Order: sequence, then structure tokens, then C-alpha cells
Amino acid sequence: MSGNRAFRLAHWVSDTVNRLRLKTARRWKFAPQTVAYQGYGSTQWVRVLGRVVLTSKPVPGSKAERLAQNGNQNVRGWRAFTSVPVQFTAVEIEIGGITTRVHADRGGLVDTVVPVELTPGWHTALLRAEGTPAVETAIFVIGPDTRLGIVSDIDDTIMVTALPRPFLALWNTFVLNERARMATPGMAVLMDRLKVEHPDAPVIYLSTGPWNAAPTLARFMARNLYPSGALLLTDWGLTNDRWFRSGQEHKRRNLELLAEEFPNMRWLLFGDNGQHDEEIYSGFAQEHPDLVAAIGIRQLSASEAVLAGGHSDSGDHSGSSVPWIYAPDGAGLAKGLQDLELL
Repeated sequence: MSGNRAFRLAHWVSDTVNRLRLKTARRWKFAPQTVAYQGYGSTQWVRVLGRVVLTSKPVPGSKAERLAQNGNQNVRGWRAFTSVPVQFTAVEIEIGGITTRVHADRGGLVDTVVPVELTPGWHTALLRAEGTPAVETAIFVIGPDTRLGIVSDIDDTIMVTALPRPFLALWNTFVLNERARMATPGMAVLMDRLKVEHPDAPVIYLSTGPWNAAPTLARFMARNLYPSGALLLTDWGLTNDRWFRSGQEHKRRNLELLAEEFPNMRWLLFGDNGQHDEEIYSGFAQEHPDLVAAIGIRQLSASEAVLAGGHSDSGDHSGSSVPWIYAPDGAGLAKGLQDLELL
């Protein structure tokens, strides 16, 4: 069987499985839900992110219903993965007096740019798919005079997860709740200090994690006092041209998109030396040296490096025009930024 035919077959199988899941979910009285994620934009456009899924309702009188009614967020991660994406459904987006109609993609995801004139600062977008209640989400509009932005990885950068080891990846994703996850020492303080020093700077959390985990990650960041920012996550499984989604390509693509969207801004890039952040950030800095203010790499401890499969090769950055900072925690990275007069 040729590669293209095999790939089409894989898509057919994937779509068939999803249709069966949808049929089963509707039989079990799962309810349609629009999930809205925080977005960002300029004074001329905004990037709106959301997802349409079928999700189970808590059984009346159950513990889950009581926790939900009381606003208790102590929810294990696996519950987010019981929802079923609703493919290609129409979604209305309202923001700044403009209403736009788009369609979710194969994974139920909405990731679209809406042309609209807005003032810098926070705005509210309204998302509504057919048969679901409208939901609100925050959109941060970046002013034309803003000169610095912050991009941060999540796993092992602001949150200690040891994600590359398969067992811990499954444990952290499906079993633990956000109360049990550990924040990287000093990183929340560092990010908060950066926002105080640069209040107009947007914060973008760029991760290879799945969109299903977005609510849990958002609660974790709020609980640990990380500044609010857009989550740019991805989906597992097939794409239009790949058998499996590439996390590295996801990060590269979004960094290139930010460079295209904001050609007059420089970015602080935070990552860790346990996966591919150094390689990705180095490539971006070589292509766009004028758009990178500094690169901060959190160094994993010896035990974390074992769980992560070792350290990445930091390489020689002596010839780079972009400053690199290495430290095991937020305090060390803050000292490096102070030396560069960025903090």
C-alpha cells in the first residue's frame, strides 16, 4: 500500500472511531460544550482559541456534582480526556462588536484570526457553537508601542513534571490534579517581577501538551500565581500531512508566527535543557536575532535529568548575538536578567 493510501486509510479509521465515540457519547447523554481559551492579538486583529466537545454531566446527587457546584477544582486529569471533539461544527465569535462565523477543525479546535479594531489591554470574546451555551474568554491586545514579550515552555520550566518518561507523563496527565503538581522554584516570582517591570508585555505559554490539559494547566498557573497568558498547546494524533503531530514543529511554527505577527517586538524565551528547547530557541535566534532579547534555560537537576532521559547539548553560544542564561531556578535566571538590565 502506498504512503498516501495508507495515510488516507488512517484518516478514515480516525474519523470512523471519532464518529463512534460521538454516537456513544450522545447515547450516554453527553452534553455539547464550547471551551474557550485565552487569546492574544494586536489593535487590528485577534487570535481566538477554543474547542467544541461533548462532555459528561455529573450524576445528580453525586460527589462530582457537589464539587462542581461548590467550585471545587480538585479534579484528576483523566476527566478532561473523556470529552469527545465535535468535528467541523460552526462556531460564532463575538468581539468588539464584530461577529465572525468559523468552523472547528478535525479535532474540534478553533484557532482563527478575527480582524477587529481594539484598544491595547484586556478584552472579552464570546464563543458559541450550535447547541451550546455561549462562553467568554479573555483576549490580550498588544499595543503597537510594546517592545518586549515573554514566551515560556511549561513542562520542567515552570512546572516540574519529568514529562519525557512515559510512566510519569501518563501519571501527570491522567491521574494527578493541579493541586499535586509542583511549581519550579522561583519561576512564578520571576514571571511576576517581569510583568511588574514590563506591564504591557504579553505572556505566551508554548507547550507540546494537549489541549485537553488546558483547564488543568490554567488552574495550576493561577494557583501558583503565574501571570495570566495565552496557552498554545497541540493535539495528539493525525494531522493533514503527518502520522503523529510533532511537538518541536508546533513550537517552531508558533515562534515563527509570533515573529511575523509582531516584527517590532523582542521576546524573552524560557525553556529547559531536558528536551529540545535549546535547539528550537537557538534556531529561532539565528533566524531572527533582532527579535530575541534573551534566552533563559532552566537547568534540570541530576535526578530530573535521569527522568528526562538526560540533558540536551547546550552547544557553544559564545558567538551568538543573543544572550543565553543558564540557572537551575527562577532566582538564578532573574540574576542573569538583572545583569542584562531586563529586570
